[in-house]
Amino acid sequence: MDTRHIHISDYNYALPDERIAKFPMAERDQSKLLVYRHGEVTEDHFYNLTDYLPSGALMVFNNTKVIQARLHFRKDTGAQIEVFLLEPALPADYEQMFQTRGCCSWLCLVGNLKKWKEGTLTRTIEVNHTQVKIMAKRGEMRGTSHLIMFEWHTTSDSSTVSFAEILEAMGELPIPPYLNRETQESDKTTYQTVYSKIKGSVAAPTAGLHFTSRVLDALDDKGIDREEVTLHVGAGTFKPVKSEEIEGHEMHTEYISVHRQTLVKLLSHDCRAIAVGTTSVRTLESLYYMGLKVMANPNIQEADLHVNQWEPYEKEKGRVKSEEFLETFGTSDQGRAAAATMDVSPRAAIQALLDWLDRNGLKTLHSSTQIIIAPGYDYKIVCMLVTNFHQPQSTLLLLVSAFVHGDWHKIYDYALSHDFRFLSYGDSSLLIP
Repeated sequence: MDTRHIHISDYNYALPDERIAKFPMAERDQSKLLVYRHGEVTEDHFYNLTDYLPSGALMVFNNTKVIQARLHFRKDTGAQIEVFLLEPALPADYEQMFQTRGCCSWLCLVGNLKKWKEGTLTRTIEVNHTQVKIMAKRGEMRGTSHLIMFEWHTTSDSSTVSFAEILEAMGELPIPPYLNRETQESDKTTYQTVYSKIKGSVAAPTAGLHFTSRVLDALDDKGIDREEVTLHVGAGTFKPVKSEEIEGHEMHTEYISVHRQTLVKLLSHDCRAIAVGTTSVRTLESLYYMGLKVMANPNIQEADLHVNQWEPYEKEKGRVKSEEFLETFGTSDQGRAAAATMDVSPRAAIQALLDWLDRNGLKTLHSSTQIIIAPGYDYKIVCMLVTNFHQPQSTLLLLVSAFVHGDWHKIYDYALSHDFRFLSYGDSSLLIP
């Protein structure tokens, strides 16, 4: 299949507004669970998820945490301006950003931009019983985003207030636009997974919203290993495919971090994993292509491990040129064997990535991915997938179709005809191709 020339119109279906869950279930794990196993569809409740998983398997979760990324300002004229944080610019590191005191810069979307032609936006808030004045200045355009410089000071010492505290005091949680409602106080809890830890996302990894302590304990009791990765979900996850063929769609970049221990755990499970959510899928599958880069260039820099949108397809579904192997491993039996077949197993790719971390004295891999997974993609690591039901004509639906070898219609037809709830706050599915 020529993936680039897939027509997105072939991945359309009718989704009535009443099927979109506007609010979550009162109990997370009481949601319905569609089970797709080897072409057959049944249903259950999410709290029974463990019944369908093999003991001793590895399950991978995305532990990102949604930030209160919507900031509202009012000009002297009365005009409301919304600044939507997309990704940190200075400092560019997420962890450093939230610890920053006094000033920082973000790439942002700006709502009601025509009313903010010049000048500085200001707002005074209270943080820890202290009055803090926030100022926002517009910088240059970068793509479709604006560089926004923030400064803040108090009547006493601005160094006592971090940007994380600023967001907590004045930010609003960015629930998905298709919910067509205002953010409520309850969303601050229900739109986070129970295992969220690392701040940085502007949208939740929603497959994880169904998990409770009860379900996690059941996984442990069955001997299922749990590992966590971090992929900060960007606003691009809601970006519609507007081109007729997906070749014309530019995937958004998302930032990932994976601990060394996770690579070790993957190797101990023969590089087979159950992914919780499409963000975990994108992270795990990107690791394979990062491993290929390391094998081709052992001295590669971390920034160059970024996985481009079409890279998996340009590498002939995971094959690399034999001359790259001969150049890298030419004197070794391993290299000659690899060069002869041009096949790189997931184990070899992940081991190469682990060795690269060790050579560079790194405990955590920090990189980014723009990978698009669509029919024609050959999955390397993910063998089962827990995921919600996605929007028509979306890249997430393409990812699901690739995973179930084009059988997505059967799954979605069943869900629509059996009262399943759709999208972020909707029900879940377990897909076993």
